[in-house]
Amino acid sequence: MNQQTSSYSQQHRRIMKHNRKSKWPLFFIMLFVIAIIATVFIYVQNTGNKNYEQVPFKNQNPIFYQHEELEKGAIGKQESLKLPFSVIQNVIDPNIFYDDATQSVIITTNDKVMRMQTEQLTAMINEQPISLSFSVEIVDGEAYVPIQPLVDIYDIAILQYEQSDAVFIFKDGESIQWGEIGVHFKDATQLTPVRKEPSNESPIIVDGEKGQQVMILGEQKGWYQVQLKSGSIGFIDKDDVSLYDVEVIQRNADTLPSYVPWKPIDGKINVTWEYVNRVNPNVKDIPPMIGVNVISPTWFEVQDEQGNILNKADASYVQWAHENQMQVWALFKNNFRDPDMTSALLANYDARINMIKQLLTYVEMYDLQGINIDFENVYLKDKDNLTQFVRELTPFMHEQGAVVSIDVTIRGGSEMWSLFYDRERLGEVVDYMMVMTYDEHWASSPKAGSVASLPWVEKGITDIIKEDRVPPSKLLVGVPYYTRLWMEETIDGVTSVSSKTFSMTAAQNYIKEKNLEPIYDEQTKQNYVEHTEGNIVYKMWIEDAVSMKARAELVNKLDIAGIASWRRGLETQDVWEIIHTEIQ
Repeated sequence: MNQQTSSYSQQHRRIMKHNRKSKWPLFFIMLFVIAIIATVFIYVQNTGNKNYEQVPFKNQNPIFYQHEELEKGAIGKQESLKLPFSVIQNVIDPNIFYDDATQSVIITTNDKVMRMQTEQLTAMINEQPISLSFSVEIVDGEAYVPIQPLVDIYDIAILQYEQSDAVFIFKDGESIQWGEIGVHFKDATQLTPVRKEPSNESPIIVDGEKGQQVMILGEQKGWYQVQLKSGSIGFIDKDDVSLYDVEVIQRNADTLPSYVPWKPIDGKINVTWEYVNRVNPNVKDIPPMIGVNVISPTWFEVQDEQGNILNKADASYVQWAHENQMQVWALFKNNFRDPDMTSALLANYDARINMIKQLLTYVEMYDLQGINIDFENVYLKDKDNLTQFVRELTPFMHEQGAVVSIDVTIRGGSEMWSLFYDRERLGEVVDYMMVMTYDEHWASSPKAGSVASLPWVEKGITDIIKEDRVPPSKLLVGVPYYTRLWMEETIDGVTSVSSKTFSMTAAQNYIKEKNLEPIYDEQTKQNYVEHTEGNIVYKMWIEDAVSMKARAELVNKLDIAGIASWRRGLETQDVWEIIHTEIQ
């Protein structure tokens, strides 16, 4: 080894020795830091994060349903507690109704109609007065309803615990798993942190006291998620909570027997409408109607915006119907020509209740078994008001044992012909729904066609069953006892379409007069005739025994409640027996 190499080796050893010496202080520093971190970790694990983080509520008097705070809060406390209308509508009863015209909250059930006017301590149940301890009041444009009538009517419990501003809504049958904090604690003053998340590192939202009751919502990673009676929701270590009771909410609401609508013992309902213009028919001139068990004369029509009703009823007609084993479900209609009048009266509770009172009087006076509602040509904006009227009418009618039915069109079409019917909600209330499955091609239709082809009829009924969820047991198929003769005239290559409406008898007379031979149209399931005179082509899809048999078979195929025919006097005599035979 030369001198230069030896010098380098000595220098290298000195450097390495110096480096080893210099690493020792850094090593001890790292150990010290690790020890501190470990100590802090162990401390946190044993004692937890001591910081507090308050979770604010949305409202001063928060309302909780299914342990979630709702958007709006309550006002008042304990017996003076009031809930906002929107909360009741969203959580308890979607059909609660606020009547702007009379500033009234309207609650309808199967057997009750309750009206509470703002700032009034007298309410009405089925038009009988009751006293309230607290009234409905308007705050910032929202109606607030006292809780007492709510818990009396609905199967709910509304709870506000002592020294708490929080309000809890529970429905009948819901359960609460209760727990108790710190049962095993020796020190009665020991507090248990309720943390924001299921971890000791999470901040404390509130301290729980020994013996404090909490609602157990679930379990995560060895922690219970709990809700305090104050409304606060957080997590407590499972070791600090004991489960002790399950509370089931049970309401002692009146269990009156439900109204059961009439239906024939031995078959389907077979209704026919009796059109009464000014004078009732002489019953001696009415031929036998085999199988008809309900007749609906067009007796009642609203006359003005106050809901006053024109009455064309005839007691002798009712007597004749009963003697022939037919119930009488009198028809009540709006003024088809004046949708503004309909809009005004439906928007006002006083007008609606005026109509209801008159109809109740007529049901009792004439010994009627039902009312058939026929409202047509109604603005779409009045959809909810029409439904509300039916909801208000039905409990009163059921109280008198009367059936409530309503006439509707099939789905689709124009606003004022079809879209204003809320078939789903109406189907929840009425006993029967007559589906007017006719006028597939109406009098001024730009295209000639059947009044009611069988595929169109069947689709109309099944759509209401599937899309609107109306039970088949409530539906009746409406059939037309009329048909149309179509004229297609071509001049200079342009074809215009017009029509004439014929009764069944008139149609048969026309066919005989023109010496026509009907052919069966497989597409519509009807007999059909066509002939040409000059530059006019005449077409008729015939309503007769063949088409009526097909409709009656549809009643059984879809297992619906029955059939309703518009109207008596337009039929040929053979259709009664055809329908009766098929639907039995």
